Amino acid sequence: MTLAMLSMTMTFAENEETKNVTNVEAYDMSVNMRKLSVALGLTTDQMEAVENIHNTFNAEMQLAAHTNENDRQEMVNRAVERDIKWMHYVLDEKQYRKYLMLLNTTLNNRGLKVEK
Repeated sequence: MTLAMLSMTMTFAENEETKNVTNVEAYDMSVNMRKLSVALGLTTDQMEAVENIHNTFNAEMQLAAHTNENDRQEMVNRAVERDIKWMHYVLDEKQYRKYLMLLNTTLNNRGLKVEK
């Protein structure tokens, strides 16, 4: 099932339009928390924490979308770095690996780069 989900996600990622990275919509990281919860197999306690972390991440990405181009990449990098740090604290290793795959796919689909 995981392999099928990965294949479907990768196929979707290849077909999505990513040319206009300056489009504010590309920075909208809103997700269906119920679907994310099921995909990651979250406990009730994890669901609340993940939702809070994700809301913060989404707000930081929205701020990045509305800032000048010179600061945007740095803001995206910091938002992603904080998000994965906090998610790693809340999720177990299996959930965390799946979350990273989903996050990377989402960022790639939208043409957003994260510089390390």
